Parts: sequence; structure tokens; C-alpha cells
Amino acid sequence: MTKIYCDIADVKLIRKFNKKTLVKGFTTNPSLMRKAGAKDYKKYSKEILNSTKKPVSCEVFADNVSDMILQGFKISKWGKNVYVKIPVTNSRGIFMGKVIKILNHNKIKLNITAVYTAEQVKKILNVINNKTKVIISIFAGRMADVGRDPIPIFKRSLNMSKRYKNVEILWASTRESYNYLQAKQLKCNIITVPPSIIEKIEKKGKTFQNLTKDTVKGFLLDSKKSKFKI
Repeated sequence: MTKIYCDIADVKLIRKFNKKTLVKGFTTNPSLMRKAGAKDYKKYSKEILNSTKKPVSCEVFADNVSDMILQGFKISKWGKNVYVKIPVTNSRGIFMGKVIKILNHNKIKLNITAVYTAEQVKKILNVINNKTKVIISIFAGRMADVGRDPIPIFKRSLNMSKRYKNVEILWASTRESYNYLQAKQLKCNIITVPPSIIEKIEKKGKTFQNLTKDTVKGFLLDSKKSKFKI
């Protein structure tokens, strides 16, 4: 079963999507926080965490090992449902294995983000224990954006992580509802999806005939609203 997480930081939308049984958790990042208008990162994150009992990933934004560890410990105390989101490398491309290992071995739930290769997944698996929960977020959509096929990387990563009962592989940077079917076929543990695509997933199963009718109705309605004439 592939769980659907909602990729959003807007508190109002989180409250709305928290009511959907389809949504099993939430992922955020500093960019989404900024877009949502957050001014105080800690205060805003706590507001999100208090809006749901479902898992929420909140990301560190330090760029060195010591500060990342410090931020990780602080974020881990913000709520029982929080996962501390750690980038697999810093902005200089240095593997954050020490950060991952220290936080993981201190029983802090982690979401390792910005993962693009099976080699990175292997490095993560080599530094974690087999007890504390770890999500590994592989950015499928961004890979596809630059012309790379993410499927082989997922297959290798899922195979490597089989012996870790505490590890979940997450399909990240979802671009379309079809990605959900791909993630399910691969048996990914989680897919994180923006609100607009979750609403499309809820409509899955429509016949092509109904899709045709809906499409034509949309064109017709817009032509009437615009008062087009030929």
C-alpha cells in the first residue's frame, strides 16, 4: 500500500486536507514555508504540527554539520508527529552522514531529502540503525525534468532497503496523478503530492468518455464567459 502525503505548508490547506482519509501525512520545506507566508519558522511549524496528528516533515536549513545537528534536535522536540527533514548533502555536495547518524541513533525520526541516486540511498542505509523510523525522499519529478528515468533508481533503492523495517522510500516531486500509479506499481511506501494532484487522484477511474465530455464542457463554458463570436 502506497501512502499519500500532502506536500504543502499552508496551515489552512493542511487543516482542509487533514480531513481527507486519503492523506496520511504532510511534507514541508523552507520554500513552501516562505510561499505560505511564514515569518517565524518555529512558531509556524508548531502551528502545523498542532493542526494534525498525522506525520509532518519539517526541514532544517543550516548548511554545516554542527548547526544541522543542533537544529535537528530542536525540531524533534516540536511535536510527537514531527519528522526532521535532513538534506542528503549540504549545498557544497558533502554527504551529511554524520548528521543522519547522530540524529538517527538518538531515536529522532528522519526524512532524508533531495536524494537522486541509489548510491546516496546506500550511503544513508550504511549509517542508520534498524529501529528508528527513516523516510528516504527520492526526487522522481526533478529527475524526469532533466530527462532521466527515475524508475531504475527506485527499484534499486527499494531492493536495498528491504531488510530495514524502519525505512520507507518516498516518491517526491510529483508532477501528475499518473505518478501515483507508478509509485504503487513499484510498491513505494509513500508518495508526497501537492494538493491539486491529490484532488485529481480522488477523481481517478473516470471513463475516457466522461473525460472527453468534461473537457469539451470546460472549453464551451470559457467561450461563453468570454463572449467569443466567429
